[in-house]
Amino acid sequence: MKLPMPQKQQRRSQASDTSALEANPPQKSKALPLPSWNRWEILVIMGTTISLLYMWLYSQSFHFHVAHLYARFGDPSAQLIVGQRYLKGAGVVKDEEMAMHWFRQAAKQDHPRASFNLAVGKLKNMTGSMEVGEIEILLNVAARQGVQEAQELLENVIWTRSKLVPTKELRVFDKL
Repeated sequence: MKLPMPQKQQRRSQASDTSALEANPPQKSKALPLPSWNRWEILVIMGTTISLLYMWLYSQSFHFHVAHLYARFGDPSAQLIVGQRYLKGAGVVKDEEMAMHWFRQAAKQDHPRASFNLAVGKLKNMTGSMEVGEIEILLNVAARQGVQEAQELLENVIWTRSKLVPTKELRVFDKL
């Protein structure tokens, strides 16, 4: 419930209100212009949206294409990834020959896993001809850089080759 103010106070408050209005006249609100989008901005937004949608829906294929780009520039880790993708057929058609090509490219730069994979590929006859002793060289590169499987396989290959080396035996037949 409001209490009525005395008339003198009402007059002062009205006078102060009018002086306040004169000091700060009400400002007209201007409508802010809406941001105008030009053709290029719309295209960039649409392109970004489509690219993000593609990456989300086709992440395996997208990853392969990015790794393939880096592999072509000579990155040995990307060459290994591309070789593994070709070997397994992940995000790309399975192609053992291309896998061995990319493993060979990475192995030329002494990548340990690529050297190991290339040696295993040769042992499984997935790759073309290799020079004698190349498997041991590849396994040595991998084993020196800490690939345990390469060390074990190298020991097996050396042991197997030592057993397969023909030895000269002199046979003397008794004449009866």
